[in-house]
Amino acid sequence: MLKLAIIIIYVIVCLSLIASVLLQSGRSAGLSGAITGGAQSLFGKKKGMDDLLGKISTGLAIGFMILAIVLTILAG
Repeated sequence: MLKLAIIIIYVIVCLSLIASVLLQSGRSAGLSGAITGGAQSLFGKKKGMDDLLGKISTGLAIGFMILAIVLTILAG
């Protein structure tokens, strides 16, 4: 019963981690990134949302690793 509950939490954490990574804005590179980066700094960008999603992703990644270790210990 405990193992089933941890697996359900694990699946929820996995799906949430995928969603939080996909919701983050991409990092532009090259000349086009320099041009749009300048425009974004001029007109403003949703920096707060990216920071929040980054913190959420970090927390979910830590939870993912801990749950993976716990499930490995329970399986063995």
